[in-house]
Amino acid sequence: MNEVPHGTRRDEPPDVVAQVQRLAEGAEHRWRLLAEAQRAIGLDPEAPASPSVARGPRERALELRDHARSFLLPRARDLDAPLLVAIVGPTGSGKSSLLNTLAGRPLSRTSVLRPTTRHAVAVGRAADLERAFDDGPLADLPAEHAERHDVDALPGLVIVDAPDVDSVEHTDRALADHLLEAADLGLFVTTATRYADRVPWDVLERAEQRRLGLIVIVNRMPAGEDAEVVLQDIEALLAGTELRVREVISVPEGALGDDRASLAPAAVEPLRRWLATLSDDAAERRALAAEALGGALRGVSPLARAVAEDLDREVRLRETLHEHVRSAYSDETSVMLERLFSGSFLREEVIRHWHSFVGADQVTRYFARGIGQLRGTVAALLRRAPRAPVAAVQEGATDDITALVANHAAEAARRTSERWAADPDGALLIAANPQLWSCSPGLEAETRGAVDAWIEAIAHDVAERGAGRRGPARLAALGVNAVAVTLMLVTFSHTGGISGAEAGIAAATAFLNQKLLNAIFGEAAVQE
Repeated sequence: MNEVPHGTRRDEPPDVVAQVQRLAEGAEHRWRLLAEAQRAIGLDPEAPASPSVARGPRERALELRDHARSFLLPRARDLDAPLLVAIVGPTGSGKSSLLNTLAGRPLSRTSVLRPTTRHAVAVGRAADLERAFDDGPLADLPAEHAERHDVDALPGLVIVDAPDVDSVEHTDRALADHLLEAADLGLFVTTATRYADRVPWDVLERAEQRRLGLIVIVNRMPAGEDAEVVLQDIEALLAGTELRVREVISVPEGALGDDRASLAPAAVEPLRRWLATLSDDAAERRALAAEALGGALRGVSPLARAVAEDLDREVRLRETLHEHVRSAYSDETSVMLERLFSGSFLREEVIRHWHSFVGADQVTRYFARGIGQLRGTVAALLRRAPRAPVAAVQEGATDDITALVANHAAEAARRTSERWAADPDGALLIAANPQLWSCSPGLEAETRGAVDAWIEAIAHDVAERGAGRRGPARLAALGVNAVAVTLMLVTFSHTGGISGAEAGIAAATAFLNQKLLNAIFGEAAVQE
């Protein structure tokens, strides 16, 4: 044989590898973005979809990534690398028997139990297997999903038996899809009774898109005229596609080898002879590799466009979903702030509790004398003032603020989820994350901590201002925390949302709070 040195590229234009490299990097980046987005919402991007689910953005992105990484790039770099021949087909079609026949001995297990082949079984010469698995089309296969056998047959070819394309096991189907993306040539094995099954033809649709050359082997063919009817029907089905079928080979029913694990060599003699010719002719192998690469590059355009359109659509979808979030939370924030600054969220008992302090007889009596006299006698006033219910009022107000924030956050979450659920893609997010229907679990604790920190900051500011204005005695008498609570309640000292007696109490409490602060700090300081 006239072998071409490993790694040489004699015919390719110098920019082909660079172009394929950019395509592979783009496909990898696209897949990484999608995988990160799916993991962020609790989905497994590597989990194969159910056969009943139509191909979507994830499947297309995965196809493009696998095709670019496992076939386009390795083949563009080296047209003289061993050809990868993938045996694919439905359950029980005889794929393993065909591999054993081509290898010359039983290497892939056959059984009536399904599925039988659970991983990739690759056969070839040791050097060819090494190139395929080290930096070739099988480099990405995890060790636990691959099995290799060194055979002294068909140099220049690596033949791999794939799991069933219609397997009930998701990982098996994903591995079969991966091998189809990586192959230079496909051997599609079916039977006289299952050649029209839907799932295998869905897989062949991908072979059609990537313009993969195929040889169809129809196993267990009946004798006589029935065989002709089956062949004519198969050829009619193939004629309705753009599949690049090189040949259709029929294998008679019961044509098994002596070991019962392989087919009778004579039954697949046309295939064996063609593969042997290919193995003996390096130039022919190189031509097939170039043809496979050229067809794949031409066929990748629709897939790449579809993936790009998926990305554009996802950008628009993300903007729409974000707008739902912004709208719902903006509306609820506005309503919450209106209630917050109107004081309508404060419960009646909190207002009454504090009013019983600031509205005590001795306090109101001094207020009635006028602010000038009040300042002069404030020390005496505070010495006799009732003890401020700081802890109870602060806790009650904090509870009310926390409940207000949590209620509006929960309503915003509910409105957002309701809008998302009306969109098919948004519904997937909600289904995967049902907790999105409510506010974050830690929100109440965070709100309570923020309110406590705010009151503490007010108290610190009160202490500093009181010391600077020679009011330490007044603060000591009343208590820094009591003044801080007074300031907090002044912030929410309006009567929006309440009426009747409660409104009167709230208004009176607000007035007394203001007068108390003026007495301690002075009116100008309070205005600051």
